[in-house]
Amino acid sequence: MHDQAVQQPQEPQHLKEPKEPLSAGLKQRHLTMLGLGGVIGAGLFVGSGAGIAVAGPGIVLSYLIAGAIAMLVMRMLGELSAAMPASGSFSVHAERALGRWAGFSVGWLYWFLLVVVLAVEATGAAKIANGWVPGVPQWTWVLIFMVVFTVANLAAVKNFGEFEFWFAALKVGAIVLFLVLGALAIFGVLPDTDPVGLANLTGDGGFFPNGASGVISGVLAVVFAFGGLEVVTIAAAETDDPARAVGRAVRSAVFRILFFYVGSMLVIVTLLPWDSMTPGLSPYVAVLDRIGIPAAGTIMNIVVFVALLSALNANLYGSSRMVFSLAERGEAPKGLLRTSPGGVPRRAVLASVAFGFVSVVLNLLWPDTVFLYMLNAVGAVLLFVWGLIAVSQLKLRRRIEREMPERLTLKMWAFPYLTWAALAAMAVVLVLMLLDDSARPQLLWSAGATALVLLVSLVRELRARRA
Repeated sequence: MHDQAVQQPQEPQHLKEPKEPLSAGLKQRHLTMLGLGGVIGAGLFVGSGAGIAVAGPGIVLSYLIAGAIAMLVMRMLGELSAAMPASGSFSVHAERALGRWAGFSVGWLYWFLLVVVLAVEATGAAKIANGWVPGVPQWTWVLIFMVVFTVANLAAVKNFGEFEFWFAALKVGAIVLFLVLGALAIFGVLPDTDPVGLANLTGDGGFFPNGASGVISGVLAVVFAFGGLEVVTIAAAETDDPARAVGRAVRSAVFRILFFYVGSMLVIVTLLPWDSMTPGLSPYVAVLDRIGIPAAGTIMNIVVFVALLSALNANLYGSSRMVFSLAERGEAPKGLLRTSPGGVPRRAVLASVAFGFVSVVLNLLWPDTVFLYMLNAVGAVLLFVWGLIAVSQLKLRRRIEREMPERLTLKMWAFPYLTWAALAAMAVVLVLMLLDDSARPQLLWSAGATALVLLVSLVRELRARRA
C-alpha cells in the first residue's frame, strides 16, 4: 500500500488548482443557461441595426465571421477551464502560461471593462423603466437596480445563479419565438402574410450591397456583442464539479449561440429591406411590426430591459470574482479575500459595485466627455483578453498533454491550427479598427489603457525582483 502511494504521479506545482474558499452554490442548469444567455444582450436586440445598415444582407456573413472567432475563443477557454478550473479563469491561465505580469494585466483590464460597461447597462435599463414610470427619476431607477443586484450577490451565489437562469431563459425563449415567427412569416404561413421570397436578399444592391468593405464594417460593428461568454468559465469554479460543469456548458452553448445570432439576422434581412434599418432602433421591433404582432415595441422593450439587467448582474458577479482571484494571487489588496460564512466574497462584491456606482454617476453627469473616454478605454480590451486566452491555450495545452493528459476532457478543435487562425483573425480586426475612422479612437484609448496596466505590472515585477 505504501509503495503504491509513493508511486502515484504528483500533479505539477504550476498546474495545481487553487483551493477556492468560495461556495459551490451553482448548479449545472445555472451554468448551462448562463452559457446560452450570457451573450444574448442589448447588443443583439438593438445594436444589430447598425451592422445591417452598413453591411446589408451581408451582415449574415459578418456575424458568421465574428461568431466563429467567439466560438473558437469559447472552446479554448473551455478546454483550459475544464482542465484547471479557477475563479480567475483566463487571468489564472495567463499567469500560469506567461507569468505574473500577464495574469495581473488581463485580470485588472477585464475588471475595469466589466465595471465600466456595468454603468451603460444600469443607465440603459433605467431609461426604459423611466419611460414606463416617468414619475420616478432615472437616477432613482439606477439606484434601485444597483442595490437589488448588490444585495442578491452579497447573499449567496445561488441568488446570482437563479437570477441569471430566469433572465437567460426569457432571452433564449424570446429568440426562439422570434425565429419561429420569422420563419412562418417568410413562408407566408402566418395570417395576412405572403411568402417573401428572396427579393430583400437579392434586390437593393444584392446580398453584398457595400461589397467586402461593408461585411468588414459589419464585423467591427458586431464582434463585441459576443463579449460575456467568459463569465461562464469564471462561474464554473463555484459548482460541485467545475471541470464537468464547464465542459457541458461550453459544448451546449457554442453552436446554439451562433445559430441564434446568424438565424436572427437571416430572418431580419429576408423579411425587411436592409436599407430600411435605422441605427439605434431595434430591427427585431421592425420585424414584429411587419408580421403584425401587437405591441411589438413594448414586447422588445421588456426583452431588452431583461437583457440589460441580466448583463448588469453577470458583470457584477464576474468583476467581483475576478478581483477576488487577483487578491488570492497577491495582485490586489488582501482585504478583498474576506468571505461570508456561505463563501461569498463580500468585500470583492462591494469593491466592484462601488466603482460601478462611480461609473454610473460619471455616465449620468458627463456621458459625452469623462465617461465616453472611459468607455473608449475599454472598447477594444475584449480583443486583448481573447488574444491572451489564445496564447495561454497554445502554451498550456502542451504542458497539460505532457504532464496531466487525463485533464483534457474538452479539447480545442484542430489544435494548434485553429488557435493560430483565431489569433490571426483578432489581429486583422485590430488592424481594421485602426483603419476605420469611427473605431480608431476606441482602439487607441484601449491601447493606452492596456499600456498603462502593462507598465504597472512591469514596475511591480522589477520591485519584486529587487526585494
